[in-house]
Amino acid sequence: MALFYNNSILVVRSLFLLVVFKYSGADSSEGLTKSEHNGIMAGSGVAKQLFTCNFEVFGKVQGVFFRKYTEQTAKTLGVKGWCMNTRDGTVKGQLEAPLAELNEMKHWLQTKGSPSSKISKAEFTPAQEIEAYTFSTFDIRR
Repeated sequence: MALFYNNSILVVRSLFLLVVFKYSGADSSEGLTKSEHNGIMAGSGVAKQLFTCNFEVFGKVQGVFFRKYTEQTAKTLGVKGWCMNTRDGTVKGQLEAPLAELNEMKHWLQTKGSPSSKISKAEFTPAQEIEAYTFSTFDIRR
């Protein structure tokens, strides 16, 4: 019984400190190396594998806010990288994320896009594992 009680107090104390720490505005990544910070799964201490791939989307994808919607979707999913218009009328870019998020972003690029876009096809290079993120956010390149 004492062990259960002590563990319960420890859990409650840890949760309290976590809440205080979170709302204090402190950066939870302090003290971590870049590679440790980039691969940590929130709250678990287990590293997540990161992957990257390049993409190119064909169809009516310019002049329809495709890049802006791509940026918003990537940021919502936690995907890092970039996208840009090409002279050929396509949108190309690079994605970096854990595999599940990378696949979700690829699916969005193939099937959804911006409301006014008409995607005819999307091509992706094979996903390759990376040690750490090379981008800090998702950006639109001009």
